Amino acid sequence: MLSAIQKNSFTLAVFALITTALLGGTYLSTREKIEHSEREAAQKALFEIIPVERHNNDLLIDTLPVPKSYWPTLGLKAGGDIHIARQDGKLVAIIVPAVAADGYSGDIKFIVGINVGEGVGDNMDKSIDGSIAGVRVLSHAETPGLGDKVDLKKHDWILSFNGKSLRNPSPSRWNVKKDKGDFDQFTGATITPRAMVKQVFRTLNYYRDDGKRLIQQAALPAESPAKPPAQLPAQQTLGSQP
Repeated sequence: MLSAIQKNSFTLAVFALITTALLGGTYLSTREKIEHSEREAAQKALFEIIPVERHNNDLLIDTLPVPKSYWPTLGLKAGGDIHIARQDGKLVAIIVPAVAADGYSGDIKFIVGINVGEGVGDNMDKSIDGSIAGVRVLSHAETPGLGDKVDLKKHDWILSFNGKSLRNPSPSRWNVKKDKGDFDQFTGATITPRAMVKQVFRTLNYYRDDGKRLIQQAALPAESPAKPPAQLPAQQTLGSQP
């Protein structure tokens, strides 16, 4: 006969198995919905920065990986993808992922849209080249009513980056006003906007340093779907589907 301890252990084991099965089933049943929601949220943020009238490619799939050597500059721990915006095949902007790790309550994940023009390096001060198309926060844990004003749904502060570049303002002015810079801080909250301003500035520095290579690689025409061989009917092409 099983002892009381053995019976309890058996009951707990069965309960754990049932709970695991239920959690696994719930995850599998909701994964597709979660992925769809995440895709919609990411697409919404991308479209806010580079609206549909400025591009006609798929921003979500037209990407290039962030070089590992630049992960520290952008605050990334596990890499990320740079989204490419094209209009009729012509490169118009890039959208770079970044993380401000020194927010008041932890990491602030966001993306920075950077307009692309002809000049790189010394010509970065051109209004169409290296200027910010927009910044959007993707996730944060900042204090409601204070630091959460980095979220456009809470406040329009994030729009103050629009049109800024490495030379507008000058590097010494890329600070909050409390630190003798050009950017407003929030009443009762300076740490969060300070962290954002510094990381957006670092992101522009990334573009300055890697812009020429990035533009050359991104400017290559996107691969078009392979056409079936002329001598075969389309339905006989390998991999074709009705």
